[in-house]
Amino acid sequence: MHLRMTLLSLLSCHGVDKSPIIVYCDGPQTAKDVPSVEETRYVARELLGVRAEYHYKNTNNGLAASIIAGVTDVVSRYGRAIVIEDDLELAPQFIAYMNQALNYYKKFNEVFQVSAYMFDVAELSERKEALFLPFTVSWGWATWKRAWDHFDPLSGGSDLLRTDKILRRRFNLNDSYDYSSMLEDQLAGHIDSWAIRWYWSVFKAKGVVVFPPKSLVRNRGFDGSGTHGRGLLRKFTQDLEIDFLDIPILPPIPCVISDLYDVVCIEIRRSKLSWAGKIVDLARIFMSSLKLWFRP
Repeated sequence: MHLRMTLLSLLSCHGVDKSPIIVYCDGPQTAKDVPSVEETRYVARELLGVRAEYHYKNTNNGLAASIIAGVTDVVSRYGRAIVIEDDLELAPQFIAYMNQALNYYKKFNEVFQVSAYMFDVAELSERKEALFLPFTVSWGWATWKRAWDHFDPLSGGSDLLRTDKILRRRFNLNDSYDYSSMLEDQLAGHIDSWAIRWYWSVFKAKGVVVFPPKSLVRNRGFDGSGTHGRGLLRKFTQDLEIDFLDIPILPPIPCVISDLYDVVCIEIRRSKLSWAGKIVDLARIFMSSLKLWFRP
């Protein structure tokens, strides 16, 4: 089970004993899901015991609503939150890095998120310093209440992406990934994503995110067992020797370095492993253009 791996890696993190742990568990979608939900809750209590606080739902609210409610609750109580989903394996340095960055950048209003994930970028393999990028990721991240207050669940103003090609290209990371179509699908009710709405909220506010040069998390959920994606057409996770990573040095001033941003965008393009992945992207772009053309 993924949760056991996640919690064992969390409990091995340096400094975790000083961090409160809050567990949010959604309810079953159907009766056949009840045993899996009960097993998941048993694993959480078995490994965390009385040191954790537990919030269990009797009915299924869905991933997006659960994440939004959980983050809102934690930042309202603590002023910040570190968010870990149940299919991540964490490096031992994860908690220390997140807390250092949360402490250092808490008064930098342009910094909206701390990310523990980084794409497998060869040009960053020897880099020791963290870097800033103008987009969000959802695999091991943290934020502050002052940033989360900008979260717009209705994605107001995103209509501009339909008419402003330059803005849409920037939102799509210089056409590296079709986030604009994902946001369209969210607004149309075709998907249930908190992450794309959070990205738009940060993008709209001209916010930035601090990333490690090498990933401090692995996503182990691309084995077909999860509800929200199988990862068949992309390679956004990699096998890393996470036990031997250093805590990244934090840049004193938040600033996106264009050369570093460019190499990350190139790696995101390379993540389209197969012709199938490329065809999916082309289809999304084509369908997006049709929406733009026929929209009244």
